[in-house]
Amino acid sequence: MQIQQIALITCESLGSYTANADSEDERLYQFLKGKGLPVSWQVWDDASVDWSRFDALIIKSPWDYFDKIEAFYSWLDKVEAAGCKVLNPVKTVRWNADKLYFKDMEAAGVTIVPTVWLEQGSSFVAGAAFVELGSEKIIVKPRVSGGAKNTFALTIDEAIARTSEINQLLEQEPFLAQPFIEEIKTDGEWSFIFFNGNYSHTVLKTAKPGDFRVQHFFGGTIHTPTPPAALLATAQTIVDKFAKDCLYARVDGVALKNELVLMELELIEPFLFLSTSEGSLERYYQALLAQL
Repeated sequence: MQIQQIALITCESLGSYTANADSEDERLYQFLKGKGLPVSWQVWDDASVDWSRFDALIIKSPWDYFDKIEAFYSWLDKVEAAGCKVLNPVKTVRWNADKLYFKDMEAAGVTIVPTVWLEQGSSFVAGAAFVELGSEKIIVKPRVSGGAKNTFALTIDEAIARTSEINQLLEQEPFLAQPFIEEIKTDGEWSFIFFNGNYSHTVLKTAKPGDFRVQHFFGGTIHTPTPPAALLATAQTIVDKFAKDCLYARVDGVALKNELVLMELELIEPFLFLSTSEGSLERYYQALLAQL
């Protein structure tokens, strides 16, 4: 098949996300160009783009989508109606945008972090959330979110003090509350990366001292240990159930008593840590060829 055009989907500004990180987008772009693929960067909400002229749209770094979620859903509708091949599939992206997907995964037997759902327009009751989660510290964050936006790590006293602020945010969108997992600070958070359902590589992300956010743009550090076999096996099972047809998937979790507890299944625009594993770009390329 003659491939005419491939769009790598990004956003207008990557902002703070590029801090402390290698230019993964540029690395991937140059690699695919070097393989002879006709790739170009396209901003997802650029109204001037004719999406029908592309053979495939690869969602790579639209890292502002959660700030413009209704516009993003409309864009997905538009490219789907135009018959565009989207990687990952539009149906999967819609499902993965809202953390309600946790409910589907839990129903399928995946161990997730316990969650209290805070509906839009509801009132946050700090005491009730702490009792239900059985934790001395909790995380409160939007159901549609990324990059630790509007994410709070709170003790009961802090939660009471910030209830008004959280309730103001709840007027705008739904949130969720989860126990603060101390092991994320002490042991780190695992990320398992898969291409076309096949395992590629692993990183372990740790927060900087005094912080709980493991993202590299908040000063987190990246390590590449060999993952415990049991954790990798669980991540593979999750991908087999929920992301086997995806060009890329990232399973984020924390090890509790040698069991992988899911923090997030990233199927929209995950950073793929391509610079941390020799051969990862080639594996990505081969997976892309199989999809095309």
